Amino acid sequence: MSLAAGPGRGHVAEGQLPEELKLVVDKHVAYIQSLDTRRDELEYHLTEHLRIGGIYWGLTALHLLGQPDALPRDGLLEYVLSCLHDDGGFGAAPGHDAHILYTGYSVQILTMIDGFKALEEKTPGGKQKVATFIANLQQYDGRFAGDQWGETDTRFLFSAFYTLSLLGYMPHQRPSEPPIIDVPAATAYIKACHNFDGGFGVAPGAESHSGQVFTCVGALSVAGELDSYLGEEGKDRLGAWLSERQLGSGGLNGRPEKLVDVCYSWWVGSSLAMIDRLHWLDKAKLTAFILQCQDPEQGGIADRPEDMVDVFHTVFGIAGLSLVGYPGIGEVDPAYCMPKHITARIQRP
Repeated sequence: MSLAAGPGRGHVAEGQLPEELKLVVDKHVAYIQSLDTRRDELEYHLTEHLRIGGIYWGLTALHLLGQPDALPRDGLLEYVLSCLHDDGGFGAAPGHDAHILYTGYSVQILTMIDGFKALEEKTPGGKQKVATFIANLQQYDGRFAGDQWGETDTRFLFSAFYTLSLLGYMPHQRPSEPPIIDVPAATAYIKACHNFDGGFGVAPGAESHSGQVFTCVGALSVAGELDSYLGEEGKDRLGAWLSERQLGSGGLNGRPEKLVDVCYSWWVGSSLAMIDRLHWLDKAKLTAFILQCQDPEQGGIADRPEDMVDVFHTVFGIAGLSLVGYPGIGEVDPAYCMPKHITARIQRP
């Protein structure tokens, strides 16, 4: 899966009015299918460290577009399992070091293509090995490192939570067994990242950012502590900060005084959905902004109109449209960024 940008650019077709914009589903499906054919481009090889992420983004977009089988399942299985290490972690590509982010993406892919049986056939006890790899990355204060080198980030904590829940290894899913991770310590760390403005940062004291809001709210949601921690007052305060991310164009930014970007349609929108404040956005204006960022001839969605398209912004644009109820798109789970009919099987607290 190529992470190379382009070749198309987001724009409105000549002569088309904003109210006439439609999602070009077939073009987006064809664009995602074409990504792995660009191996003669330098950028394809320079983005190898994002390969598993690209597969997850493309596959999720295809599921939401109603084309879950548009990529060959056997090829996806073979590639994902080739990234598995003996310790249970997955790398971004074959030969790359194991990392919690790519382990999470790999488990999401395996969940969507029903690949856990193949995992167990390749590595007996594979699910438990993956869960143990993640558990071993938890630090003394509840944080999670991304890999053996020790960098920490709330993204890694969220990845740990959702990945373990997909595997069925969150403590609430195995109440008769000793907990594999310390959930109270982890959620206490998340709460320490909560700021006076209602948002969350990457670490205690760091400024609020929409991406980190998603990871922190998502972690609390997966742990079943979102409602009890924030309450209605906390949701109002966070919802106000998030809704202020919408600018006149209809697009959303990550923090004050920054440019709008299609990906924040997801980071902001999903967070608002998890706290039941999505109606605080102007959904019609957001929809129009996303559609203006698609390439109506070649498919793909860009961060902003006139910029080059890529698979990262394609999935988050489509997921954003799912959140606002765009017709014909599958329902997305705001905590997992996966089809809701798949995550409905997860045992939640």
